[in-house]
Amino acid sequence: MRLRRTATALAVSAALLGAGGLPAAAQTGQNAQARAAQAAQSHQAVQSHQAAPVAAAPHRAAAPVAAGTVTTPDGRTYLADRQGRALQLHGLNLGKTDTVTEAGIAELAASGFNLVRLNIQWQKVEPRRGHYDTGYLRYLGRVMDWADRYGVLVLVDWHQDVFGPAFGFNGIPAWATRTDGIPYEPLPGDDWFANYFQPAVGAAFRHLYDDADLRAAQAAAYTKVAATLRGHRSLLGYDLFNEPFGPFTGDPTDPATQIENSAAMERGRLADLYRRLIAAVRTADQDAWLFVEPTVLIGQGVPTQLPGFSDPRHGSDRIGYAPHYYDTAVENGADWNPADGFIEAYEAVIRAYPAAHRMPVLVGEWGPAKATGKGNAELIRRQTASMRGFATGWALWYDCHAAEGGGYCAYDADGRPAPGKEPVFAAYAAAIAGTPGAESYDPATHTYTLALATTAVSRCAWTELKLPATAFPHGARVSVTGARGALVHQAPGEARILLPATPPGRHVTLTVTAR
Repeated sequence: MRLRRTATALAVSAALLGAGGLPAAAQTGQNAQARAAQAAQSHQAVQSHQAAPVAAAPHRAAAPVAAGTVTTPDGRTYLADRQGRALQLHGLNLGKTDTVTEAGIAELAASGFNLVRLNIQWQKVEPRRGHYDTGYLRYLGRVMDWADRYGVLVLVDWHQDVFGPAFGFNGIPAWATRTDGIPYEPLPGDDWFANYFQPAVGAAFRHLYDDADLRAAQAAAYTKVAATLRGHRSLLGYDLFNEPFGPFTGDPTDPATQIENSAAMERGRLADLYRRLIAAVRTADQDAWLFVEPTVLIGQGVPTQLPGFSDPRHGSDRIGYAPHYYDTAVENGADWNPADGFIEAYEAVIRAYPAAHRMPVLVGEWGPAKATGKGNAELIRRQTASMRGFATGWALWYDCHAAEGGGYCAYDADGRPAPGKEPVFAAYAAAIAGTPGAESYDPATHTYTLALATTAVSRCAWTELKLPATAFPHGARVSVTGARGALVHQAPGEARILLPATPPGRHVTLTVTAR
């Protein structure tokens, strides 16, 4: 949700993070349920498990196929390709109100990103009941073609903000909006999130969740998009419902009431919606990953109450978890205060649910509007470090250009990293042939390190590093310690390392320094 969040959510933050920090249950997590020239350079071709022992040097970009998962001894679950390499996805959101272009995808890939979170809306897919906009569907197909070409993965996000256009926002079509005749007037000012608590909006969500004809229409729209986009190599999957909300009863300024409403929705109506939409996509696509989101209270240290979900596909489940990572005070315009406990509170509750269900975590949205202040610049740095500890990937909000670090844009007006957002453009390992360990990038010395423990995969698959020019403007040197006979292949903006003579169980460190 990126603009300003309602002041009522601040009350939740204050109650949970104030004098005494998290409630005991949140501290333990026991209540949780169990991103162009460089892009066109040579890339490692994806091999199958039956490939030759030493993979050949690549010839063009290719998005990895997320065919499964790998779980590390510390409980982190990563998306994995067909070779068993752990995947790390770094990317940007785009497509909500702007038109995605090939140049935009090329820029994203050239910046070192390998993921697009593509925001789409039901209102654009089906502007009139029973009428699917073929022009819009063709546009989505073109975006996928460009992603195929530049070797990035796409997470298709079914986006909504304050339900849809009937309330002046976007998402659910006006024809699918039922308010029981309750009047609605947009609230003044920037606190748009407070509109969620209006009775007319609550009624619209209740009917969406409960009315059989709307349930069927929504499922049919999801099936239509899945049938249109299936088969693209770049298609990672679907974020099934952006920042879910619902009918609200009681005082919205009361933190306990917010938590009670959120929990009831996650256990009931929202869980039922996810089950319907999982089934709908699976009628058209057996391979795409399907990601579920908790409510926005996860950002305030409130554990999700979502249940686990079964996947009707043939083979292992492909269901992931896609929380957002926003600090309420920052969303309301403050420069981040590292003493507010936000990072600690979020980390305390984010792991239990995906660990219990062996789900990969992909943070669908995160980041402050501006990082020109000292606090928000530190927040960007801390969040990138934080997500290395629990997520297989993330998508920053938002892929755009703005002067002087304005808005949520990742780039400044000249296409450079926006002030304070440089950590978003840091080096990282896109595919790890082995068990991932500690990973870091020091911008002061332009040094990147990755620790890994070798496995059988390390001897026949390349570890792939993204080394964007923003991190290594004059090129990079790669060194390997702890391994014999390491092969290193470098191209502009990237490097690949193969360890064919290193037996499993060795601790290896890859170090990249600036030229």
